[in-house]
Amino acid sequence: MSDSNFIILCQPDEEKSCGACCGLYNYVDSSRSSLERRLRSRTKRFQKLVKNPDDVEIYAKETLADEDFAKRYEVIYCCEYLGFLDNEEKKVGCLLHLEQNSGLDLRSCSFYGQELCAGHFCPSHHFIPQSQSQILIKIIDDWYLYGLVLTDIDLVTTYFRLLADRLGGELKPEVFDNVSLKNIVLEYFDWKLTWPFRSQETNRLGKYYFDGSQYMISYIDYAKFGREVSPLNAIILSLSSSFINAGEIEAAEKLIWANIENFIPTYRLNFY
Repeated sequence: MSDSNFIILCQPDEEKSCGACCGLYNYVDSSRSSLERRLRSRTKRFQKLVKNPDDVEIYAKETLADEDFAKRYEVIYCCEYLGFLDNEEKKVGCLLHLEQNSGLDLRSCSFYGQELCAGHFCPSHHFIPQSQSQILIKIIDDWYLYGLVLTDIDLVTTYFRLLADRLGGELKPEVFDNVSLKNIVLEYFDWKLTWPFRSQETNRLGKYYFDGSQYMISYIDYAKFGREVSPLNAIILSLSSSFINAGEIEAAEKLIWANIENFIPTYRLNFY
C-alpha cells in the first residue's frame, strides 16, 4: 500500500488486535473461553520450546497433537502459530513474527508463508471507510470483540450509514471522545456477543453458515412470518439472528432502532 495514511487494522495499537485471517474464529468452538485457553497454551509452549528456528517444528507437532482443530469451514486454514503477543493477553498475533523473535522472521514455517502473511490485507481494509475503522479502533479495546466486528463489513457500514442519514453527515472519530456516545455505539457492537436472537448453531458466524467445505449466506423467510424484508436485514443477518415468530423480528428491530434513536439526540446535545 502506497498511501501513507493507510491503517493496518490487524495490529492497530497496544490494546487489541485481530487474528481472523489466521482462522481465529473458524474453530467449531470459537467461544472466548475456548480461544483464550488455546492461545494461552500456544504462547507458553512457544516460549518454552522455541529457542532457534529448528525448534519450530517441535512446537508445531506438539500443538497439532494437543489441540482439537475441528473447523467450521475447511477451506480456511487455522494457523497453529497464532497466540498471545503480550503478558496481559490483550493482543493476538503471529508467534513467528520478527517482532516476537528478536528480529528473526520465522513465518516461512507457516502454512501461508512469510510473503503472503506480510502482504495480505483483509477486505475490511478496503470496504470499511477509514473514518469508520478509526472509530472501531477508538472505542473497542477487546481483542475478541474487535476481530468479530472488524471483519463484519455489513454490521459496521450499515450502522454508520443509518446514523449518517439521520445526522446529515459522516461521524468523525473524535466524536467518540464523548463517553456517552461511545457507550451507545459499544452497546450496538456488543450485540455480536450478547444478541438475544442469535442462533446457537456452531456452524453459524455472522450472516454465513457453513457445511464443511461450503459456505452459504443465511436467509430469513420474512414472508413466512407475514412480513416484508426488514430494512435492517443486513444488520439482523450479521448478528446471526434466528427467529421463531414475527414478534421476535419486531423486537429485534426495536432494539436496533432504539439504539440509533438514542444516539441522535445525545449527539445533537453535544455537537449542535
